Amino acid sequence: MRRDDRIRRFIAQEAARLMYEEGVREYRDAKRKAARKFGPEKALSLGSHLPSNAEIHGELQRLIGLHEEGVLPERLLRLRLAALRLMEILEPFRPYLVGSVLTGVVTERSDIDLNLFADSHEEVEEFLRGEGIAYELDVVTIRHGGEFFEYPHIYLEDEGVVVECTVYPLEDIHRIPKSSITGRPMERATAKKLRKLIADEGQPPE
Repeated sequence: MRRDDRIRRFIAQEAARLMYEEGVREYRDAKRKAARKFGPEKALSLGSHLPSNAEIHGELQRLIGLHEEGVLPERLLRLRLAALRLMEILEPFRPYLVGSVLTGVVTERSDIDLNLFADSHEEVEEFLRGEGIAYELDVVTIRHGGEFFEYPHIYLEDEGVVVECTVYPLEDIHRIPKSSITGRPMERATAKKLRKLIADEGQPPE
């Protein structure tokens, strides 16, 4: 194996360890933190040493399988049932489940990621207040090309599990974002599809 490939693999393994053991949530953050162990990130990037998100995801999946094979099915079922309960409550906003709880690659620190669709995040907030559900709001600004877009994130909690709800405009409901792991359209599930996954013993989608 070439030295370049070894460094790339080591960074992927260290990034996965950071996500698994230390709870680093974002692939980008784990990758940058891991890269610092091997040299300046810019130099590593120029040398094509930085692994893809898919490589880190694969290493994370390996770690979970190695250490948590016995508890993973129960944990995944618990998280999917919690997601389903919330999706049923949030049905007016046509929720989709995305992320690790859908793909099945979950750790004890995993949260639940939902996409909601509404005219405004204020509409979702008003609904939550009416239901007596506590929440926190954070608006994230992301640059696409030369434009800046604001994405409201509403955080809930269900029995100690953080639930992150990203609110999109209603007109975006048929616009499927790309996965940061595969680069292909993101896998997402309606409540109906999630019920089927749970009935099929929690098998992740193909």
